[in-house]
Amino acid sequence: MSRAIIWTGIVALICLQQVSTFKLVCYFTNWSQYRDGSGRFITDDIDPGLCTHIIYAFASIKDNMIAATEWNDLSTYDNIHQLKTRNPTLKTLLSVGGYSAGSAPFRLITRSPATRSEFVMSVILFLRENNFDGLDLSWQYPERNDKRRLAYLVKELSIAFEKEAKDNPNMNKLILSVSVPAGKEFIDKGYDIKSISSSVDFLNFLTYDFHGYWEDNSHNYTGHISPLKKGTADSGTASSYNVDFAIKYLIRRGAQAEKIIMGIPAYGQTFTLSSSQTGVGAVASGPGNPGAFTKKAGMLAYYEICSFNHGARKVQIEEQAVPYSYKGNQWVGYEDVQSVALKVQYMKQNNLGGIMIWALDLDDFSGSFCNEGKYPLLGAAKKELDKRTTRSAE
Repeated sequence: MSRAIIWTGIVALICLQQVSTFKLVCYFTNWSQYRDGSGRFITDDIDPGLCTHIIYAFASIKDNMIAATEWNDLSTYDNIHQLKTRNPTLKTLLSVGGYSAGSAPFRLITRSPATRSEFVMSVILFLRENNFDGLDLSWQYPERNDKRRLAYLVKELSIAFEKEAKDNPNMNKLILSVSVPAGKEFIDKGYDIKSISSSVDFLNFLTYDFHGYWEDNSHNYTGHISPLKKGTADSGTASSYNVDFAIKYLIRRGAQAEKIIMGIPAYGQTFTLSSSQTGVGAVASGPGNPGAFTKKAGMLAYYEICSFNHGARKVQIEEQAVPYSYKGNQWVGYEDVQSVALKVQYMKQNNLGGIMIWALDLDDFSGSFCNEGKYPLLGAAKKELDKRTTRSAE
């Protein structure tokens, strides 16, 4: 009897370890606090039990050193740290860079070994002072001449984090992640994937924004933000604009599958239709109308999409496992609870490291819009991740 109990306990522990190996990485944005009304998002709105990692976006680079961006970042850092009282296993990272920062500040800190060293040392000090568990490097987007610079920076951060942990046995090693765009052209141009993958703890793979009104600077047809698979009408370069191709390509370029955290957007890309066509590839004249809360043409938060869907026609793109909706001359491609679950299943089938959500403030965090409870997309990802799964040996 005792042996049976022990064996049952061992099996349960193995299953728990298999579940807990997957990461659920959630981005928190420090500008969502400025939205109006029900769109305003602050740290009090975070459910720390849903994520394994929370990444704070974004810190800046000033005078070759990492620095806070918003006026209240330092106090918000502390609020993020306090979430650990409700989830002691939660890991928090600080992301530096982002799309708005561009490449200029990164080129300055990587122009010489001395500037790289100064930045790396500032990172360690800043993370420790503000109780973060690690750094997410978000250089968007390095050019061909930056490729070696980025690889050197990542390697030197990794070495410095290892050395600090070795010199201070009472401290956990700082975590290092790098954000990588999913576009083949971006990867080839600026990312030495094999080198970066060998240096980091994980890669946040931005497997979304495959299509949008901005595409090719003259985009005039609809396309989905994050199709799981290639569409039958996709040809040429468009054949690479899907999650499946991007994941397999990143692995071919040298990424370790178990380090890839597959991104899922909690927002949609929108278009204004200019004909009676309403499907994928329909003629469009530009971005869709701004949302009531995000107020940015060409995108809607998931909770805004739920409001849009009242009176809209929702269509499933079966071959790509994602939905879109249209109403009048407005069109939006996005994720829903079902497509998120399918993406998590795909992640597991391909032995990846987990799921990343961009971003907490774009899901229906209050549960006021979608009639699906709080955080329906994030919750769907967690529910699917928590299902007992054995990793494939392939």
